Amino acid sequence: MNTVKTGMLLAALTALFGVVGYMLGGGTGMLIASAFGVATNLFAYWNSDRLALSAHHATEVDERTAPDLVHMVHELAARAGLPPPRVYLIDNPQPNAFATGRNPENSAVAATTGLLAMLSPDEVAGVMAHELAHIKNRDTLIMTVSATIAGAIASLAQFGFLFGGRGEDRPNAIVMLLTAIIAPLAAMVIQMAISRSREYDADRMGAALLGKPMALATALAKIAGGVSHIPNEDAERHPATASLFIINPLSGRGMDNLFSTHPATENRIAALQALAQEMGQGATAAPSFTRPPTSGPWSATTRRGPWG
Repeated sequence: MNTVKTGMLLAALTALFGVVGYMLGGGTGMLIASAFGVATNLFAYWNSDRLALSAHHATEVDERTAPDLVHMVHELAARAGLPPPRVYLIDNPQPNAFATGRNPENSAVAATTGLLAMLSPDEVAGVMAHELAHIKNRDTLIMTVSATIAGAIASLAQFGFLFGGRGEDRPNAIVMLLTAIIAPLAAMVIQMAISRSREYDADRMGAALLGKPMALATALAKIAGGVSHIPNEDAERHPATASLFIINPLSGRGMDNLFSTHPATENRIAALQALAQEMGQGATAAPSFTRPPTSGPWSATTRRGPWG
């Protein structure tokens, strides 16, 4: 089913390219933009994960540079029946994380240093389980590709607004202004339609994978609090990637509100509390993650606090 949804999304985003091109340059503009859209789809399919990781200056780590985090991710992946994803760290004080990749065999998870500094090991495990759920559900392809293409549509609209046609072919100034506003908005509407329910699904699957819904619930609360006080400048420069993160990393300044692709954190926590009660765990505390530390600190790379 996700494959069908991915195809529908790519078709819709390609059509948006054509609409923007027509509004900016008539029939010729539509053909050029549509061709550009097809090329962007192909490029995004193979390279969107690299673009997302690069946009946030993520650095790949391994069992030597971040043994505790890598061991945790690999253990959770084994529980989920997934091949071990690549693990990345983002040197950013805002607590957050995301997953990317076109399939489970070519997947990656990324966590910020702020996440490791602020959350307990239980909570980090809950976040990583959530991201692995996105990988298992094959959400990462549609989320990463849509983020890449939505950003391209926004750039196309802005480019057309600044460098529209000449002479008689030049679009009406009002049309150009509407294009610059409506095109990125339309792309975000599509992203919003595909991402909100996926967050609930990943929360539930990740919590079940770890066996500790409240670990993820308390993690979401801490991340939301951190996001509200700690800006993420890379995310502000690349707002189309906001849908990738477990919590929207944007500050909500101006146009950022168009990129609010996540359901309310309070609703997600309430759903996890209900799941904890179903599992007979109660909704006030989460048990500890059982794996002992392998090296004390999280890693030499992060230079953050110990497991305990």
